Amino acid sequence: MLRQASRMLVQRATAGATRQITVGAALREEATTDHAKTYLDAFEKAQGEGAFQANLVPPAFMKDWMKKAPETTTTGIADKLTFNFYMPHGVEMNNAEVDMVLVPGKDGDFGILPGHVPTVSQLRPGVISVTTGSETSKYFVSSGFAFVHANSQAEVCAVEAVPLDQLDGEAVKASLNEYNTALVNAKDDYEKAAAQIGIEVTSAMSSALGN
Repeated sequence: MLRQASRMLVQRATAGATRQITVGAALREEATTDHAKTYLDAFEKAQGEGAFQANLVPPAFMKDWMKKAPETTTTGIADKLTFNFYMPHGVEMNNAEVDMVLVPGKDGDFGILPGHVPTVSQLRPGVISVTTGSETSKYFVSSGFAFVHANSQAEVCAVEAVPLDQLDGEAVKASLNEYNTALVNAKDDYEKAAAQIGIEVTSAMSSALGN
């Protein structure tokens, strides 16, 4: 589409139009994408041939409205991972310094250490393990998201979470059986979907407990 616009402008120039516009040098220098440079090159070429009205506004791009990111300095990898663990109804950990966090990502489990590359991952039902020294705390999460930042900080935002040692194995088994029965007896798509979600969560609980 940009090329078509450029052709039209050049055609008008060759037809004898004698109009002009000034394209700011700053806008030219800030153009970072190939499309932007192509567009501005066409403007400058047509400008030299007298193809624009004096009041035509130069093209603007999304980056023109973006705030400049603060400069960052590299000081090496931190010794500890700063970890935050949030839920809608409370905060389990806030700026806790830990050694490692294991997360049940949607595409597979992964570990977060200091210096981990920036990552955003959806969570699946499973266990989050938080290790500090020789101690490891485990939580079962139903779903949510994990955010890993470049400065050795990470957050887990869980829809629901409970310490793994507080789960009742027998209650989990009973719930799994109930959801399996509900799936077989589902009368519509809503009941079927609700039963499948229940099976996914309670199956993950049962696996985490070693049932």
